[in-house]
Amino acid sequence: MPRRHDIDALRVIALLLLIPYHVAMAYVAEWDFHLKSSHLFEWLQWPMIALNRWRMPLLFAISGIALGLALPARQRARFALLRSVRLLLPLLFGIIALVSLQAYCEAVDTGDAAPGLGAFLQRYWQFRPWPGARFTGAEHGFTWNHLWYLAYVLPYTLLIVGLATVLHPLRRWLPAWTPGDRSIAVIGLLLPVAWLAWTILYLLPRFPPSHALVNDAYVHAESLPLFALGFATARWQRGWGLLLRWRWITLVMALVAVSVELGIRALGRMPDFESLAPWLLALPLATTERIARALYTWTALLALFGWARARLDRPFRWLPYARDSVFCIYLLHQTVLIVLLYGVRPLQLGALVEALLVLSGTFAICLLLHECLIRRSALLRPLFGVPRRRLGPQQA
Repeated sequence: MPRRHDIDALRVIALLLLIPYHVAMAYVAEWDFHLKSSHLFEWLQWPMIALNRWRMPLLFAISGIALGLALPARQRARFALLRSVRLLLPLLFGIIALVSLQAYCEAVDTGDAAPGLGAFLQRYWQFRPWPGARFTGAEHGFTWNHLWYLAYVLPYTLLIVGLATVLHPLRRWLPAWTPGDRSIAVIGLLLPVAWLAWTILYLLPRFPPSHALVNDAYVHAESLPLFALGFATARWQRGWGLLLRWRWITLVMALVAVSVELGIRALGRMPDFESLAPWLLALPLATTERIARALYTWTALLALFGWARARLDRPFRWLPYARDSVFCIYLLHQTVLIVLLYGVRPLQLGALVEALLVLSGTFAICLLLHECLIRRSALLRPLFGVPRRRLGPQQA
């Protein structure tokens, strides 16, 4: 099967988007982050919400697609083992060597630790709880922060590979069914949106996202089905053709859905909302907002895959290098961002200058570390998920 350049390019874009998203997290008002700037802006919430709804669902769907494209017909146990090592090594190394620097900056900022990186790391690497401390992970003694994605993809991969291996012989007993395009459209829209709406309406209030792997029902209910669906449809050529054909429809639906969600949120923020439009109080606005959110998440994913198929399925000259480097940049970016913000914040620069410095500096430092150090070291390459050689099968 030819390499899917659109999936490669979309993965690169999705991972690189994490840099401006996490930089903006330091500047958006009323949202928690590991380190905040002194410049906070409420208006940032609106584009951040629009991006937040599909950024991680997209990554989990892409990971499932990549697994579906790469899974061999034989030696699947060996494949799963190699895949696990490729995910587990960067996760463990990241917790020890990268995220610990984030924890230091946050602990000093909250007053839970005195300045002095060496003394902090000597205590932190004991992986014992910090009673009374407020920085992320203090109650457990460690944290994986932005690397939670790896901690979730690893068991998802083992689960799906195991299920696919066990269920594969049963495919011959399944009845042949070739649904029409209209049936695919109805089923492919109603069922995922209904599922996502249920998770938002029922699970989200009861199980707020913790990214702790355990007791995180909402995140699993959203992410695992998207991962599995990506795996199941990775080689479904007819489905990809329909996404390409319907890309304008799904784009319009996504824009309408996000407009409804953000519009209802904006109404709720109006100080005289009850007196200006009392008749709206009789409408189920909260439920409508959450259903619009589910519809936006799903149709945005469909639109992104459809437009990527139309515009990105070509062998761009930059794509091989970006494909091999983007995972390393993902591992580094939040640590570099927080350390950089920790260093420049005392300079009391203007908001625009500080934000541009943090954004451009994060990208530049990550790229330089990858190019000048990591990709040239046989020891560091596996710790940062950098391939040892160019690989033919689709990568996760």
